[in-house]
Amino acid sequence: MHALTTCLRTALAGGVLASAVAIAPPAAQAADNPAAGKGPAAAAAPSLTEIAARLPKVGPQDVIKLAASQVGISEDADGGGTKFQEWYMTSPRARETLARDGGALEEYENAPWCDMFVSWVGQQLGIQPVMGSDAYTVEHARWFADHGRWGRTPKPGAVVFFSWSGSKKIDDIQHVGFVVRDNGNGTIRTVEGNTGNGAVEARTRPTWQVAGYGYPVYPAELAS
Repeated sequence: MHALTTCLRTALAGGVLASAVAIAPPAAQAADNPAAGKGPAAAAAPSLTEIAARLPKVGPQDVIKLAASQVGISEDADGGGTKFQEWYMTSPRARETLARDGGALEEYENAPWCDMFVSWVGQQLGIQPVMGSDAYTVEHARWFADHGRWGRTPKPGAVVFFSWSGSKKIDDIQHVGFVVRDNGNGTIRTVEGNTGNGAVEARTRPTWQVAGYGYPVYPAELAS
């Protein structure tokens, strides 16, 4: 699946079970959101900042460098065959998203992989717990929002979520990538997986197509 149809929920049927990402679980409701400091879970769950303090000292430029190094990798004629899909299928997170969404593990093999690419970058650098991990862009965006890491400002290293209609609703998100820079002219430079003809590419996108940005807690940016 290419271009403007990337990264929608695939053949996995809708489910109701929301599951955790590593050691930083998203909260389904603000009333029980550790990131917001509300509800009984707030006292028990560590914040993303506390988690980040124990992770490798990775910063936005590390993410951008790794993502950019993957430019040119492309899918096969069936929409699969990338190392990002292969990694996701073997990850514990795939089992969790299957429990949430239904379907079969093999369906990830040729599924839209833009969010698998984002998740792979986080895993490779050891910061998956503070970047989140998913195969479904809508749920990944909700994870950032539930942790208070969602906004409208393009920053290098931010995870950028697109809605081609210009909608700002999380439910309308269709695609995801990384922000390289704000061009200052109503466009951003990005690195995205499963774009163009099903490849990792550097792109220039108008900001009106952006639904919002997720901001990982980068360990390198924490005060020493």
